Amino acid sequence: MDEQTLDFFPEYDDIGTRIDAFLADKLEDISRSYIQKLSQKGNISVIDSNEESKSVKSSYKIRENDIIRIVIPKPEKLSIEAENIPLDIVYEDDDLIVVNKPQGMVVHPAAGNYTGTLVNALMYHCGDSLSSINGVERPGIVHRIDKDTSGLLVVCKTNLAHQNLAIQFAEHSINRIYSAIVYNHFDEDKMLFDEERKKYTLTVNKAIARAKNDRKKMAIDPSGRRAVTHVFLMENLKDNMAYINCKLETGRTHQIRVHLTSINHPLLGDPVYGPKKCPYNLDGQALHAGTLGFVHPRTGEYIEFTSPLPEYFTKILNR
Repeated sequence: MDEQTLDFFPEYDDIGTRIDAFLADKLEDISRSYIQKLSQKGNISVIDSNEESKSVKSSYKIRENDIIRIVIPKPEKLSIEAENIPLDIVYEDDDLIVVNKPQGMVVHPAAGNYTGTLVNALMYHCGDSLSSINGVERPGIVHRIDKDTSGLLVVCKTNLAHQNLAIQFAEHSINRIYSAIVYNHFDEDKMLFDEERKKYTLTVNKAIARAKNDRKKMAIDPSGRRAVTHVFLMENLKDNMAYINCKLETGRTHQIRVHLTSINHPLLGDPVYGPKKCPYNLDGQALHAGTLGFVHPRTGEYIEFTSPLPEYFTKILNR
């Protein structure tokens, strides 16, 4: 595939934002460090109000009427090994594939996990029919869920689909709803009642950034990126637990986990942001991506998929 050139038109609120932070926000599946590398190679430029284009450093701060251009190089030849790993395919066509990822599976290869990932399985199933925008280690991957989170992901087969869905993710128009079991009952008197869903609800609107004292964790940080999670109470359970749904307005790394911990409702089974000891025998947090809806990049029609709660999740609810 040839290199990709993408143009972005910042809004008034983006003025003064570092260009690498702006692009990392728009291109959610391309890391800020990779964007900084591209800027060093001259692949990021600004077209100003005089229609003059110039390459800029990653620290450049956006000005009024700037047009941001990023050139994503032609990816290297795929070197990740295809593996015959069973996939739970919910939907598939020539443009994309929607899969139901099991808890415990890593989405794409990275240091320490070069085999057994969703990408290894997809390469076996799809062959060369995966978008190349994210290069060698992440073909087709336009968004992720954590290793220990189960549920739905959409994977792109074509670059056209990838670019279209990347814009939908950047504009936060994708419908993503997660089911979760958390510690501590919710006080309905402190929540609003949603007439449409007939559920009590609250919204967590707290910016998130990389934790300053632990780079592997995320944290609430007023200087971080905007993050909004809508929480719907399904049921207060015994043992001071609660069953909830979370609708994502934005999609930051560990967003649900960090937001719920910040309001004293950490996820059951989350050893990073919750209690170290879990009263149940879990291999990770009780979090399931159960609903995924978006506009199909070719047909323009809205499509939505649901995934039933996995066995580990229903066992806890039944108890």
